Amino acid sequence: MEPDREAASHRGPCKLMRIGSRKKIRVLVLIGALLAITGGVLYAQYDLGYYSSKTHGFLEQLAPMTQTETSVQQVGAYPVYPAELAAGEGREAVAAYCSTCHSTRYITMQPPLPAQTWEAEVKKMVNVMGQPIPEDVQGQIIKYLQMHYTPETRKQ
Repeated sequence: MEPDREAASHRGPCKLMRIGSRKKIRVLVLIGALLAITGGVLYAQYDLGYYSSKTHGFLEQLAPMTQTETSVQQVGAYPVYPAELAAGEGREAVAAYCSTCHSTRYITMQPPLPAQTWEAEVKKMVNVMGQPIPEDVQGQIIKYLQMHYTPETRKQ
């Protein structure tokens, strides 16, 4: 019986070693394949001249344009589409004062804000941001924003 036990105990660990070896072989084959692919890519780039001693530390750039006194460069007009503010009393004041710091598009792209929020925004622009808007004009701007850009008054 003892020889059978030896044979059985001898077969057991070998079988486990074979299973582990198969996994190891698969991993090694996968790593080898990745290295072969990486090597192939690097060789292709070297063959194209990317890694030669001639190009070491050199970035290929286009030749600079030569300009003369008579050179003319033209750029097409940049399309600027001002936001269409709603028609109403105070529109000119909003366009004049608000657009000195930001586009009027900032007003039209806002979600409809409650009336108190528009008042707070105008006060913030004056007190915090330093926009010099006279008191009477502040009232016109606030009234205009409340009349056209609140959830109750905003037209889609």
